Amino acid sequence: MSSTGVLVLRLAGPLQSWGVSSRFTRRTTESAPTKSGVVGLLAAAAGIERGDDARLAPLAALRFGVRIDQPGTRIRDFHTAHHAVTGASMPLSERFYLADAVFLAAVEGDHVLLTGLHDALRVPVYPPYLGRRSCPPAEPVDLGLYEDARLEDVLASVPWQASAWYRRRHRTPQSLTVLRETTADEPAAAADVLRDQPVSFDAAHRRHALRTVVTVPVPTPIPSSGGPQDAAHDPFAALDALEDESV
Repeated sequence: MSSTGVLVLRLAGPLQSWGVSSRFTRRTTESAPTKSGVVGLLAAAAGIERGDDARLAPLAALRFGVRIDQPGTRIRDFHTAHHAVTGASMPLSERFYLADAVFLAAVEGDHVLLTGLHDALRVPVYPPYLGRRSCPPAEPVDLGLYEDARLEDVLASVPWQASAWYRRRHRTPQSLTVLRETTADEPAAAADVLRDQPVSFDAAHRRHALRTVVTVPVPTPIPSSGGPQDAAHDPFAALDALEDESV
């Protein structure tokens, strides 16, 4: 019998957008990555085509959770487009994004399945993006695979993933917010319901079901000094240093 594991992703980039619903020309974003968006990222890395619901099903069955390490700023943009054939202007659309946000996302399930997804993230068939194709990640999203682990424990123990510039400018928070799927023994009354459980990504018949989610705080796991996170390249570090000197 295969063991259970947890695959962890670091989702960071200049812009992210995790929409659950879009109404006409208004496309909003949730304050944290959706299960549909993260499963879609994993499916793309594994080369699963949009209409292949059979291959999608095992990924959709994974238990999902996300931790908000750097909430970012919600911004609004206006999008214009023209018809490819006639050249006619399309309706102006309003789109929302999260700027400079960092999230720790994790999926729990069969370790063999997660091992394959872990390998796919390192050599993806289709490039990952953070909710929309216009939102590429700032760095590789793979953060590690944990065997014989529980979702709750991993989300509570992986070091705080906020960007270096953010940690310099803000006090370390006492706790971080975790949104995760409920367990069988948790009361449903304490949970929220989201329609982001992927059923099909088929362009003509895209479908999502409801899932229950609990929101809990966890003490901030402080990263050890000199670790991989601190050594990561920060392209804005030089600009931050110049700004600090000018103050």
